[in-house]
Amino acid sequence: MLGRLNHVAIAVPDLAAATATYRDTLGAQVSQPQALPEHGVTVVFVDLGNTKVELLEPLGEGSPIAAYLERNPAGGMHHLCYEVADIRAARDRLAAAGARVLGDGEPRTGAHGKPVLFLHPKDFAGTLVELEQA
Repeated sequence: MLGRLNHVAIAVPDLAAATATYRDTLGAQVSQPQALPEHGVTVVFVDLGNTKVELLEPLGEGSPIAAYLERNPAGGMHHLCYEVADIRAARDRLAAAGARVLGDGEPRTGAHGKPVLFLHPKDFAGTLVELEQA
C-alpha cells in the first residue's frame, strides 16, 4: 500500500530563520513560502532530490502547529508523509484494520495540490503519519 516517502515535516517557530539555515548554511534548494489556511500552516519545501523536508510554522490562532510548538518550543519532527496510489482505498483499508483517521476522514487538498489524510500517532509508533495520493 505505501509508496515512497514524500517528505519529513519539521515544525519550526520561525520559518524565515529555518529557511535561511537550510538555504544558506546547508546549501539546499528551498521553495517559496506557501500559506495553507485550511491546514493552519505556512510551509516551505527543501528539495533533496529523492524526497523533501517540509518546514512548517503556525498560521492563525487555531493552528495545530501552535500547540505542538507550545510543547516543543525549539520545534521538531512533526510528521512523515507517505505516498499511496489511492487515498480512499488506503483510508478504508486502514480503518478496517482499526487505524484512526484524523478529522472527518475525508481527504483534503495538501500543499502539493493532492488529496491528503492524517493518521493518529498512537496507531503508528507515536508518529503522526500523513498519506498523500501519488
